Amino acid sequence: MWGWLLLAIASEVAATLSLRASEGFTRLLPSLVVVAGYVVAFYGLSQALTRGMQLGTAYAVWSGVGVAAIAVLGVVIFRESLSLVQVAGLVFVVVGVVMLELGAHHA
Repeated sequence: MWGWLLLAIASEVAATLSLRASEGFTRLLPSLVVVAGYVVAFYGLSQALTRGMQLGTAYAVWSGVGVAAIAVLGVVIFRESLSLVQVAGLVFVVVGVVMLELGAHHA
């Protein structure tokens, strides 16, 4: 189930990065990557859930890791900047996701 979730995260990140390259869906290839990436992302998430992953944990990991990855890749690829407050927010997101996962094993 974790493999499916990793596929979902990678596909969602690729699709989100391609949104910028699609230039408002005016460029065909990046637009196709966006659509295909989100289809694969939701399929992977559904497969992780079908295989027994808890909904809250799956969604928290999917969205949290996706947010963190996009923020970091925005800095690396697009030369965007992150303030210290934004970095702290990302740390809180990651810590929150880890806590949700750890808590799922004690429920």
